[in-house]
Amino acid sequence: MKSLIDNARSFAATHVADPERAEAFRALEAGQSPEALFITCSDSRVVPALITGARPGELFELRTAGNVVPPYSLDHPTGESATIEFAVRVLGVRDIVVCGHSHCGAVGAVVRGDDLSAVPALRGWLERAVPPHAPTRTVTPVSPDVAEAVQAHSVAQLETLRGYPCIRERVEAGTLSLHAWYYEVHTGVVRAHRPDEGRLPFGPL
Repeated sequence: MKSLIDNARSFAATHVADPERAEAFRALEAGQSPEALFITCSDSRVVPALITGARPGELFELRTAGNVVPPYSLDHPTGESATIEFAVRVLGVRDIVVCGHSHCGAVGAVVRGDDLSAVPALRGWLERAVPPHAPTRTVTPVSPDVAEAVQAHSVAQLETLRGYPCIRERVEAGTLSLHAWYYEVHTGVVRAHRPDEGRLPFGPL
C-alpha cells in the first residue's frame, strides 16, 4: 500500500507539472466526452487505459466480476445498468467494448462448476448472469486459460446489451457499435470477435 500512497502524493507534481499536461487536466473540469464505454472484469491484471492507451476523459469504464452485463430491468435497477444507460444516453458514447480476459476466475468457476458457497453473493451474481444453457457453460474441454469460454461469454454479454432500450435504439440508428474483445494477461495480446466469422474463435484486433 505504501507505494500506492507515495504515488498518489506525488501524482500532481509528477504528471501535471508540464504546462501542456497541466492544460489537459484543467480542461477536464468542463466535463467529459469519452469515446467508448469499456466493460471489463474487476481483475487487477486488466488495466483498460494501459491496454488502449486512453488518456483521462477518453474511456468510460464499467468493471464487474466476470465482465457480466446484467439484464435491463426497471423493477430491479442496478449500478451496472445505470452506468450503461448514462454512458449511452447522456455521454453519447459511440462504441461499447466488452473485454474478457484469459485466466478469468469468475468464468473459470462457472465452467468448472466450482464450489462458491464461501462467496454466496458472487455465486448468486454468476448464477443469474450465466444460466444453465448459456454459451459460456457449453464450451468443452476447458483449457487452463479458459480462452474459449471467456470469448463465448463476452459475445453473450453483447446479446444482453442489445436488450437495453437505449442501446437497441442507437444500434438500429447506426450511431452505436458493439464489440467483444479478449485480452491475454500473460502476453498482452488483444483479439476481437468478428460477427461474420461465427461466435469463435476471436481474431487479430
